[in-house]
Amino acid sequence: ETPPHLPAPKNVEVFSYNFQSWLRWSPVLVENGSVSYTAQYKTGSLEVWSRLGCAHPQTQCPFPMELHMQNKCSCTKISPREAFPAWGLWGWVELEPPVPPGFPCSLCLFSATLGPPRVNNVSASPDSLLISVSPPFPPEPGDFLQYLVSYWENTTRPAEKELIEGNTLFQIGNLKESTLYCFSIRVQLRIYSGHFLQGEQRAPECHSTALS
Repeated sequence: ETPPHLPAPKNVEVFSYNFQSWLRWSPVLVENGSVSYTAQYKTGSLEVWSRLGCAHPQTQCPFPMELHMQNKCSCTKISPREAFPAWGLWGWVELEPPVPPGFPCSLCLFSATLGPPRVNNVSASPDSLLISVSPPFPPEPGDFLQYLVSYWENTTRPAEKELIEGNTLFQIGNLKESTLYCFSIRVQLRIYSGHFLQGEQRAPECHSTALS
């Protein structure tokens, strides 16, 4: 008996946040219900396809954690899997979504969104705030991260100032004593020469400098 025709998945995309990535697609309906799919991936440097852990009836598969690295690409292909056991597996469907110029793969595990950094501690002195932060994802060796800091006196938001810091412990200096200052921080990740991926802006928080 000729197996029934199974449609290719629709609206296939990689959703990525802080370099945790999922392959997602829209549910596809057929006469007897919906179609579930298996998915495989390979990186640009290897020719071996590996299977993603797609659990029926979910419409997304997580990529392995070891692939969540800066500039790590993953080509993908998806196969329809039977809605009923007798159907078996049929041919692979190659996916070719658009990717940034210069990337060798048909689908890139490239983080579309970076979250805001976490503020661990703020210490106040009469003329400065010492701020400790953590990045929104565990950096890999070779990652270049910097923090764009906006700060302002609480009563003069239009007169905000900016500084760029490369360390997770930094100081906002030349402040007035016993004055309330607010700041907001976002992370910037260098993805290739001269270009940075901008993270989400952290919600402002305010602290008073100390009294001398």
